[in-house]
Amino acid sequence: MFRPFLDALRRHGVPVSLREWLDLMAAMEAGVAGWSVDDFHTVGRAILVKDERHIDRYDRAFAESFAGLESVPIEALVSEAALPRDWLEKLAEKLLTPEERAAVEGSGSFEALMEKLRQRLAEQKGRHQGGNKWIGTAGTSPYGAYGYNPEGVRIGQDESRHRRAVKVWDKREFRDFDDTVELGTRNIKVALKRLRQWARHGAAEELDLPGTIRATADHGYIDVQTRPERRNAVKVLLLLDVGGSMDDHIRVVDELFSAARAEFRNLEHFYFHNCLYESVWRNNRRRWDETVPTWDLLHRYGRDWKVIVVGDASMSPYEIVAPGGANEHWNPEPGELWLRRLCETWPDHVWLNPVPERHWGHTQSIGMIGRIFENRMMPLTLEGLTRAMRTLG
Repeated sequence: MFRPFLDALRRHGVPVSLREWLDLMAAMEAGVAGWSVDDFHTVGRAILVKDERHIDRYDRAFAESFAGLESVPIEALVSEAALPRDWLEKLAEKLLTPEERAAVEGSGSFEALMEKLRQRLAEQKGRHQGGNKWIGTAGTSPYGAYGYNPEGVRIGQDESRHRRAVKVWDKREFRDFDDTVELGTRNIKVALKRLRQWARHGAAEELDLPGTIRATADHGYIDVQTRPERRNAVKVLLLLDVGGSMDDHIRVVDELFSAARAEFRNLEHFYFHNCLYESVWRNNRRRWDETVPTWDLLHRYGRDWKVIVVGDASMSPYEIVAPGGANEHWNPEPGELWLRRLCETWPDHVWLNPVPERHWGHTQSIGMIGRIFENRMMPLTLEGLTRAMRTLG
């Protein structure tokens, strides 16, 4: 049963040797992981992954091979009659027609939504399913999981479904974008090359063939001349939205990130979620523990840096205009203020949006950020990349 897992690891580029695979099989035979999928994931990663750059590839191969197994209770493994509880609960999920969804009213404001949540937490004494008031599942209440509400607080649900939540009360795991993705096309690199500014600096370590020929002719003997290597002098700060609705665009952003790594020698990148706030991070696995204050970025990188923000700009308007409106934490200052600081600090800035441009008018937050960036939002297409590079150049 583990052979497909080995095939998936190799397909995703995790270098697994026969010795390491036999060690994992020995660990399983010894019962190290027991019946726990999480323990098996941890044991496998400890044995099979030798470089932290391969952790994300391992996770993707594991998810591909064992998707859905984590929801199966232990008793289901020993009794064919047992049915997964999560599966039974989702059967009871209330399916709403478009008319029913339109009848569900929003809370009116972010402050009203949070105040109602505080009241529910104080009043509710137990689990609730269905309905339109209590914190529960499969209903139209603004609070809970597996239901529908146009302005809700998602609590206890593993992934987004309707993308209507203005707050997520769970710790979510995001992955870093892969800078080793093989590009399906070289056109992204061609578009990025428009931003190149070549300069010669550093040690004289590159052969100067025309200079060598001239010096040899002048002196009558072979006189090798060298010169500083010609390097790309442009400096790029890449800010990447990650997680949530950006999961739909992982492939194209992976390709862009990989191409940018190859084209720009002076490239710094940081992650954020939905909107820019008081901190960013470099590693999504440690994004709550190792953050970088946004103020540090504003003061560390000079006005000569080119700033490229990549994100779908699709979020609740509260996340842009309201203190405390951030999806996963309490932000003292609104995201709009940080976006305006970015635009003032770096005159050369653009926002690349992977959402097709023809759909932008359907999302209020896209229009809001587009206005903040003074129409410097371009689609993440080859044509949009070309426009963006011209704007930055």
